[in-house]
Amino acid sequence: MLRLDEKLSRIRHGAYRAGDFILGDARDGDLARAMLAVGHHFGPGGAPGRPRSRAEFLATVQQMVEQDVIDLMLTSLSSLEVVQGRGLYDTSRVTPAIRANDNTDHWQFRGARYDREPPRPFRSSSLSEARRLGCDLGLYGLSFSNDRDADLLALRHYAEFREDARRRRFRHALEVGNPGPASGLAPDQVAGFVNDAVIRALAGLTSRERPEFLRLTYNGPAALEELASFDPSLVLGVQGGAAGTTRDALELVAQTERFGGRLALLGRRIAQAEDPRALVSLLRAVADGAVPSAEAVRAYHGALQGRGLTPLRPLDMDSQVTDPVLRAAA
Repeated sequence: MLRLDEKLSRIRHGAYRAGDFILGDARDGDLARAMLAVGHHFGPGGAPGRPRSRAEFLATVQQMVEQDVIDLMLTSLSSLEVVQGRGLYDTSRVTPAIRANDNTDHWQFRGARYDREPPRPFRSSSLSEARRLGCDLGLYGLSFSNDRDADLLALRHYAEFREDARRRRFRHALEVGNPGPASGLAPDQVAGFVNDAVIRALAGLTSRERPEFLRLTYNGPAALEELASFDPSLVLGVQGGAAGTTRDALELVAQTERFGGRLALLGRRIAQAEDPRALVSLLRAVADGAVPSAEAVRAYHGALQGRGLTPLRPLDMDSQVTDPVLRAAA
C-alpha cells in the first residue's frame, strides 16, 4: 500500500497521529499558466533568471519524487506519461495523481481575461489513458461563482465525471477554490459560501462516490474548523495559493494541521523556492510538530547557506507572516 493510502485509512478511522499529515507537490501548472508554470532559474543575487525548459521542469518532478518526503505528486497527464516512461513510480511509495479537469478559471495565459467571466467546465485528459499509465487518482476542480446557471452546469459536469471515473475504477479528490470578484460576494461572505457549496455538492453522494480528500483555499481557522467539526469523515486539505515568504508557506501547513486539516497540496510555494527539496523537508517537520514555523525559516536559510545559494529575501524579511489570513492566527 502506498503511503498516501495508509495515511488516509488511519485518518478516516480516527487514528490520526503525528506523521500522518499528507504533504503533496502540485506540478500541474502547465494546464493553467502554461509556459510560465515551469518556473525559472535564479540569477545573481537571487534575481529570476531564464525560464526552465520542459525537460528541466520534469527533472524537478523526478527529483522531488525520488527525495521520498512528499506523499503525493500531482501533474498533468502529459507530464505523467514522460516520468512514468522512465519508471519513476515503479518502486516509489509516492502516489501519482493527475489534474483531472482544467476549467477556464484555471487558464492564466499572458494577457488572458478569462477571470472576468464565470468559469466554464472543461476536461482535456483521458481517464483511460491515466489508468494505462498506472494512475488511478485525479484532482477534479469544481468551480462555484454564485451564478445559478454556471454553478448548475459545473455540478452536472462533476456528475458526468464521477460516472466516467466509476466505470474506469478511478478515484478522485475534489478541489473547490474561492470564487472570483465577479461573484459579487463581500470578502466576509466567501468562506461561508465555499463551505456551504462544498457540503451541498457532497450531500447527494454515497460514501463510494465521495472524493478521497478536499483541497480548499485556506480561509482561516474558523472556516476550517467549521468544516472539520461538521463532518469529521471529510479529509480536509489546503492549496498553497500565490508564493509568499518562506514563513507563509510553513505557517500555512502549521495552521492547517492545528485547525483540523490533514493535507497540504502546494504548488508555487514549493516550485518557486530557492531550494524546493530543503523546503519540503521542513514543511514535513513543521506538519509533524517537530519544529515551529519560525525556527524552520532559520533552518531553511542555514540550508541555503550550506549550498551556497542566495536567498530571495533576507532572513528577517523571510521570517515575516505576510498573508493576512495567516497573520491573524500566527
